[in-house]
Amino acid sequence: MIATLRLMFSRRWWWTTLLAWTAAAVCLRLGLWQLDRLEQRRAFNRQYLAMQAAPPLMLDAETALSADLETMEYRTATVQGQYDFERQVVLVNRYHEGESGYHLLTPLLLAENGPAILVDRGWIPAKGNDNPQAWRQYDAQQRVSLTGLLRLGETEPEIGGINDPPLAPGETWRERWYLVNLERIGAQLPYPLLPVFLQLPPEAERSEPPFPYQPEFEISEGPHMGYALQWFTFAALFLFGYPFYVRRQNAASQQES
Repeated sequence: MIATLRLMFSRRWWWTTLLAWTAAAVCLRLGLWQLDRLEQRRAFNRQYLAMQAAPPLMLDAETALSADLETMEYRTATVQGQYDFERQVVLVNRYHEGESGYHLLTPLLLAENGPAILVDRGWIPAKGNDNPQAWRQYDAQQRVSLTGLLRLGETEPEIGGINDPPLAPGETWRERWYLVNLERIGAQLPYPLLPVFLQLPPEAERSEPPFPYQPEFEISEGPHMGYALQWFTFAALFLFGYPFYVRRQNAASQQES
C-alpha cells in the first residue's frame, strides 16, 4: 500500500493522482447531495400525506392568529371573509393551455380590520389585463366562503427563476410579482397578512377566467437513491480503481524497459 502511494505521488503520476482524487471528491459530494435531496423528498411526502389526512381546517380570524399555520402547508382549509379587490396583485409569467398570463391574488379579510389571507384565484390572460383596473372585470361576490389548499409563500426563486427586486425609492406599492412573497406583499397592505395563502381547486366546468390552479404532486422518492449510488460507484472507481491502474501501467513500463 505504501509503495503504491509512493508511486501515485511520483513525478510521473502526481498530477494524474490529484485529478483522480479531485474527481472522487466531487462524485462523493454529488452522492451526498442526492441523499440530501432524497431526505427532502421524504420530508415533503410525510408533510403532504399528513396534511391531506387531516380534517379540513375551519380558518377564521381567531384560529388564524392562534394556529401554527406555517406547519400546515398542503392542508385543506375553509375560510369566510370579504375580498379586497382594490389591493389585489398578480403573479407574472404564468401559463394556461400555452397562453401567457397572470395568477390573480386577492386579499380576503377574515375580519373587518384583518387578518387577511391571500387567495390565488387562478389564471387570467395577459391580453386585456395591462393594469389593475382591468383586473376588476373578474370581481366576484365580495363576501364569500372558500375551500382550498394552504400553501407557504416563497422568498427565493427556483434555479433559473427571477426574484422580485426591492422597491425603488419612493415606491410603496407593486402590483406585479414573480414570487408569492407574503412578507413583502403583506408589507404594502394596511392590515396583517397570514403567512400562508390559499390555492383554490380547479373547476373542470369553468369556461371563463380566472381559472383556479393547484399543482399535481407526485408522492414517490424519485430517482435520488439511484443517482446517489451511481455517484458513489464513480467515486469508488476513482479511489480504488485508479491505484490498480497505476500499478498495472508501472508494471507494463518496467517490462518494456
